[in-house]
Amino acid sequence: MTIKLESGFILDGNGKLVEKDVFIVNGKISFTAPNSTEDVKIVEVKGKLVSAGLVDAHVHLREPGGEQKETIETGTLAAAAGGFTTIAAMPNTRPVPDTKEQMEWMQDRIKTTGHVRVRPYASITTRQLGKELTDFAALKAAGAFAFTDDGVGVQSADVMLQAMKKAAEVKMAVVAHCEEDTLIHGGCVHEGKFSAEHNLPGIPSVCESVHIARDVLLAEAAGAHYHVCHVSTKESVRVIRDAKKAGINVTAEVSPHHLLLCEDDIPGLDSNYKMNPPLRAKEDQAALWEGLLDGTIDFIATDHAPHTEEEKAKGMDRAPLGIVGLETAFPLLYTHMVKTEKVTLKQLVDWLTVKPAKTFGLQSGVLEEGALADITVIDLEEEREIDKEAFLSKGKNTPFNGWVCQGWPVYTFVDGKLVWEKGQVTA
Repeated sequence: MTIKLESGFILDGNGKLVEKDVFIVNGKISFTAPNSTEDVKIVEVKGKLVSAGLVDAHVHLREPGGEQKETIETGTLAAAAGGFTTIAAMPNTRPVPDTKEQMEWMQDRIKTTGHVRVRPYASITTRQLGKELTDFAALKAAGAFAFTDDGVGVQSADVMLQAMKKAAEVKMAVVAHCEEDTLIHGGCVHEGKFSAEHNLPGIPSVCESVHIARDVLLAEAAGAHYHVCHVSTKESVRVIRDAKKAGINVTAEVSPHHLLLCEDDIPGLDSNYKMNPPLRAKEDQAALWEGLLDGTIDFIATDHAPHTEEEKAKGMDRAPLGIVGLETAFPLLYTHMVKTEKVTLKQLVDWLTVKPAKTFGLQSGVLEEGALADITVIDLEEEREIDKEAFLSKGKNTPFNGWVCQGWPVYTFVDGKLVWEKGQVTA
């Protein structure tokens, strides 16, 4: 059956909204009505944005080992509700996807319980311990998306260099959580005004930037594609900008919460504002905006990190790090970036679709004739309050509960199939 998305708006090459029907034919996108006489199902999307499905290169699904926080099923439902059709799952699970067999288990589990496309990362090192490299070639053959020890930084420069050399051999990216353990000193929030006011141990900015500075030089030596997770400091932006100018193959992402919040916005000892990297100073936030706008930072990724309410109730000093983001990313960013005229709608859509897809060589992220029919339909006029209790994710840990936003997804199609419709799961 052909599906016709009727009377919606698409973004043209100049970023203008143009009314155009979009057809889904045999799982592919078409802008031409089919000649056949087969049934055509009409989905009325008048006045709504029809976009390529959103792509999130940084998601924690917790399964296996952390099913009380999230599962592949619940996390992909949350992704569909947020308009994401492709997500990349981080490997800090138990067990870690560090062998061919474990990666194959992940692929089978995704196939049987996932609602959107899931691209699983493999770990750089066995059990993410930072010592012994995994078998990159075997993991790539088993379907690994890229290699990362996200959740911890690779502490040994030699291990990271050898990892980059192996990744270059198999033409895959090394994706880095950048954190120098010897500089953390038990910190739980950014080392700045908030930590001083509340007498909390702080995580200094140099903890992140020193690892990035090390790694870009290692990437140059290895000839590897090096990608930096969740950039948070002004020094990090500077190092990445300089590395790109030097011709080093480095890319980077920023998370919505680091664009929209800084340490000044933390209302008190609320652990829903505790994440890693932490909310930094206002000047860091400004540098992230600048880096995103000038291309130093390539795209936006949520770092969706669900935890149980019991865990988050342990307080700012003892609660785990992380917040959820899949179901709120687009409306938050549209409301606070596009509606405030800081960026254009095309820029935002690009940062959430084509740019992450291009960074990692994915076929997703484009709304073009013949492309995969991964499509998100968004009501740019709908305004409502974020309600964490309505999340499809098991995680309710968000600092944005109660925020009023515009721009909510209403339909999500994956491979031409409707997997989520406002208010209900369809697949």
